[in-house]
Amino acid sequence: MRIGELSKRTGVPVPTIKFYLREGLLPHGRLTSHNQAQYGEEHLHRIKLVRAMTEVGKLSVAAAREVLEAVDEPGNGVHQVLGVAQSAITPQVAPEDSEVWQRAEARVAELVRRRGWQVRPGIPAEQALVQLVVTFDELGQQDLLTLLDDYAQAAEQLAKSELAAIGRRDGVDAMVEGAVLGTVLGDALIGAMRRLAQSDASHRLFEGTPE
Repeated sequence: MRIGELSKRTGVPVPTIKFYLREGLLPHGRLTSHNQAQYGEEHLHRIKLVRAMTEVGKLSVAAAREVLEAVDEPGNGVHQVLGVAQSAITPQVAPEDSEVWQRAEARVAELVRRRGWQVRPGIPAEQALVQLVVTFDELGQQDLLTLLDDYAQAAEQLAKSELAAIGRRDGVDAMVEGAVLGTVLGDALIGAMRRLAQSDASHRLFEGTPE
């Protein structure tokens, strides 16, 4: 198919597709003349993947390109690409030289040790968690910080279920794509579902009619 049909079938304007091509988000089609190219089903799928990552997952173009390059790199397995995807969606946090930061680092390190998690020290997710602990602490929300193990248990169970489902897929490519989408879109999914559950719990706790 030509780029016009690719645009029609995906609902993505031709200028946007050309932008994806320029930015390395979409592989070039097969040239049939000096200014014409043919595109296949793989391009349709790739455009859907790009849109999911940038429009739903809210990744920047640079972050999406980094993840897609890891997906396309021969030999990369699920764990490697998962790490790239996590780094792409996790804000980079610079450690602070303060007592409250050191106290939060120790608290997070103890949580990781207590849960028996095998993670590389200093990964972006760990630093992001430290910053969140610092913020809760500074805002006087210590009672919410007592829920860290509850958050950890829920996250651990969800992570196991997600990766078990991905591991049942046929082929490394399908597993890699699942790891990427589960990471990028999973955060949005968890946030939306958590807000639904909060709305229900709030109604039951604060708006329910006492007997």
